[in-house]
Parts: sequence; structure tokens; C-alpha cells
Amino acid sequence: MKSVVIDTSLYDWENDTAPNIPWAKTVVYETHVRGYTQHESSSVRHPGTYLGLAEKLPYLRDLGVTTLELMPLLQYDVQEVDWINPITGAQLTNFWGYQPIAWFAPHREYCVNQADLFAPINEFRDMVKACHRAGIEVVLDVVFNHTGEAGSDGPMLSHKGFANDVYYLQYPNGDYTNFSGTGNTSNANHPVVMRMILDCLRYWVTEMHVDGFRFDLTSAMTRGQDGTPLPKSPLIEAIEADPILATVKIIAEPWDAAGLYQVGGYFGPRWAEENDKFRSHVRRFVNGEPGMSRYLADGVLGSKNVYHLRDDTPFRSINYICAHDGFTLNDLVSYSHKHNLANGEENRDGNNNNHSRNYGVEGPTDIPEIAALRLRQITNFLALLFTSQGIPRLLAGDEFRRTQQGNNNAYCQDNEISWVDWQRHEDNYDLQQVVKQLIALRKRLPQLTQPEFLADAQVQWHGVHLNAPDWGTKSHTLSYVIDLGTGLRPIQIIANMYEEPLTFALSDASVTWRRIVDTSRDLPRIVLPTALANVEDTTADVAAHSVVVLLG
Repeated sequence: MKSVVIDTSLYDWENDTAPNIPWAKTVVYETHVRGYTQHESSSVRHPGTYLGLAEKLPYLRDLGVTTLELMPLLQYDVQEVDWINPITGAQLTNFWGYQPIAWFAPHREYCVNQADLFAPINEFRDMVKACHRAGIEVVLDVVFNHTGEAGSDGPMLSHKGFANDVYYLQYPNGDYTNFSGTGNTSNANHPVVMRMILDCLRYWVTEMHVDGFRFDLTSAMTRGQDGTPLPKSPLIEAIEADPILATVKIIAEPWDAAGLYQVGGYFGPRWAEENDKFRSHVRRFVNGEPGMSRYLADGVLGSKNVYHLRDDTPFRSINYICAHDGFTLNDLVSYSHKHNLANGEENRDGNNNNHSRNYGVEGPTDIPEIAALRLRQITNFLALLFTSQGIPRLLAGDEFRRTQQGNNNAYCQDNEISWVDWQRHEDNYDLQQVVKQLIALRKRLPQLTQPEFLADAQVQWHGVHLNAPDWGTKSHTLSYVIDLGTGLRPIQIIANMYEEPLTFALSDASVTWRRIVDTSRDLPRIVLPTALANVEDTTADVAAHSVVVLLG
């Protein structure tokens, strides 16, 4: 492994400017540079590269995406994985990139011109510049909580050779701590390591023009030099206060691999957080678990019960249904159990608690009733995601039912399990159109993107009957009205996950209600323009397993 010294002033940014998308307009799209275009169906000139990703920008812009969250692309060790696929006999590799060895270097394997020593930095910049021209931000998933040097039996690639006892948290006997689950943990709050991380972040902003960062296992970076969690992490506070980083988005994954869980209670006011509570509550509600209505009610309003200790904005909550680690949205409604045998770990890896459901058949099926219900549930997940207060994040390909064949931990699968199959876009074009319409609807309705938590007077909770929400242990429904009283029209959102259709009372007989979203309709006419929507009476019939949005 070698390093290349470059002159960063030689690149022509051509007056590149950052989009600076406000949180209220942000729609995040998580993807992998190689995986997004490596499949032969991607139809790009440069598959699996920075430039190949740039070729898909017209599609992303048309979809309504504002912010690309790219999985790790700081130079990482591809050969770190030792496993063999027991099904095919193929050697597995590190695909996700969560084993960095050089924090300042873009990953070389994502380049077109492998012979050019300067290709990584120049082609990465070309991609960023193209994103900005399309009005799309670039947020990097960065891994500072550990490196690819593993534990005491791991290779010496970088930090171990510089100052082993400075860069890593260690026990008195010299063994490495493992709060990251990868064999080592960075000594992130040591002054030397902290300075290196800050210099690195500044570099990616000033020299590479990135628009923000998602910090992997951020809680591991809040530990002191003896491994105990700090009441206030100098590094976390420095990132928030740094003037060079003042305009970029910063997102925490607010936990680590050793049980430190800090959702809603630790990070400062500039930090957004991945909200796994929202993810779990929506999954459990839509997939039929009773008694989840009360928890879902908090999530759709921005998780005030989670974030109220910090400030008064729902823009701390990154709302998501699926992420790279876990089931895709298609697999969430197709598999009741993980299927990770191809990872070579005898299906021991990956999360066992997915809140998923197969609806009668494990995996793909041609049974019409099951297939139709799965598609309905996918649209329900999407409708709740894009009508919730907070910041929505979509996993790449979920808009057209990308599958990982039931694998919920495809970190080592650099093959068709992980690659986005663009033929599924053709096969599920109507669903992709629904996602596009839901994103556009969200952008048109400021009622759904309020910068402050809604006051009690601005939300009315109902059930089948007015002012009678069902918070019981057997509940499968949620009905609420957002009425800001500022000249904006009221919105009523009704979710019926019961096995039978139900009739819901509408909140105000003096208001003419129009049904603008109904997931029980045939695709793609789930989202209807207001002018075409049907007029309601004083009640609304809502089909089983359906979400309805009414505009007053």
C-alpha cells in the first residue's frame, strides 16, 4: 500500500457551489457507490464507479432526492474478510467499506482510470461537482470509531505503526477494546486523534466539497481514554462548533457495538440522529403487531418524546424504514427470518429481530393474494415515511423493490445480492412513480415539514370515532389531524392495519375533505392531485391494511 501526494489547487471546480438544502426540504437517499451501478442492468458507461453513479443523477433528481448518503468510500481494506461462500465456494470480500485504512483518501477501486495516480481524487470530485449541478448534496458515511487494523492479531497498516497506544483504546494489559465490534476502537478523544479527525473532516469539506457526514457508531467516539462514556465528548462538541463545518449536515448513528445507546439524549443541537425507534415502531405497526398506535403517534410527529430534552425541532430525527444493514423494503414483507448462509457464518451474523413478516410464504411467491398484500404493505411503509415530521431517508432501490434474497447483513457480498438490479425498476415502475409522487407531495405540503414540534392544539387525535383514539393493547389504527391554524389547510392521516375495512369519522363537518392518498388503490394512482381527488362526506371508508391522507 502506498500514498500519493497531490497538489489540490490543480483541479478546476468550475465555480462549484453547495446546494445547501435546508432540513425541511431534505430527502436522503442511502446508497453504495459500487453497488448502485455495478449490475449489468444499470446501463451506465462506467459501472461501479464514481462516474457511474454520476450517470444516474437524472434519475435521482427526477425521483425527488435532495441528498445522497454514500456508504464508506474512504480507502478501505477489500481483503479484510476471510470467509468463503459455502454455497458457491467463492471468496468473500469487504463490500460495504467499514474497514478504513486511510481517512483522507477516496477509495481507488471506484475509479475508471486505475492507471492514473490522481484518479481517485479527480473522479470523486467530478462526481461531487455533477451532484451539485443537479442540486443534490453529497453526505459521506465516515468511519472514525475504528480502523481496518482489527485487534492484536490484525495487520499493521497505518495507526498501529505510528502510535499504537495513542490511536487505540487499550486495556492495561495491552489488549484492544472492542466497542466497535471489529477488534479495535479509536481513541477519538485523545488530542492527537481528535485533531486528525477534525483535520480530515475539514479536508473533505474544503478540498472535496462534500456537504455533510454520517458518523458510523458515533457513540464509540464519545468514550474516554479508559473506555467509559464521557458526560461531554470533546470531539463531538468540537465537530459541532467548528467554523469550517458550520454549514454541513452532521448525522449520528447514536449507538455502538457494545451496548452504549444514546438516541435522543446526548448529541448537541446541530446533530441529526438515525432514529431506530421510528424504524421499529413503524415496522411493528404496519406488519400487524397490536398496541403500537401510541408509539407510532410519537414517531409520525417527529419523536418529541425522544428529542424533547434537546430542543424543539423534529429535524433531529432521521426517519427510515430500511438501511444498508438489515432487510430491504421488499424483503421486509417477504421474509420472516434472515437468510445469511451465503456469508459463510452459518447464519449467525445479522440481526435476529427484524419485525418482518412473510404473509404466508417465505421468499418470492406467485400466489396473487400474498403478492398483492405485500405490495400494499410496501406502499403503507412509504406513505407513513413521507408523511411523518422529521427527515425521511430512503434506501436505494426500495422504490422499485430491490431484494437481497433475504440476506440482512450483506457486508461481504460484492455480487448480485448487493448490487442494484435495474431490471426491477422496469418491472416495478408504477411503485417508483408512487415514491416520486409521495416525495413531491411532501415538498408541496409544509404541514408535513414543520421546523418545530407541533403544539397540542395543532394536533387532534381520533379513532374510528372523533376524539376517541385507540391507545389500547389491541389497537391496529391511527387517525390524526394536523391543523396549524395559519391559513394552511388541515390534513387528516388515517392508518388502518386491521384485517377488515373500517369507517373513520372526519374531524370537522364544516370542512370539505379530499382524499389525496389511498394505498388501497391500484398503482400508480395512489397519490392523486387535489383537483382529481374525490370529495368525502363526514366519514371515510379505509380499506384493511391501508393508509389514507385527506386534505381539507
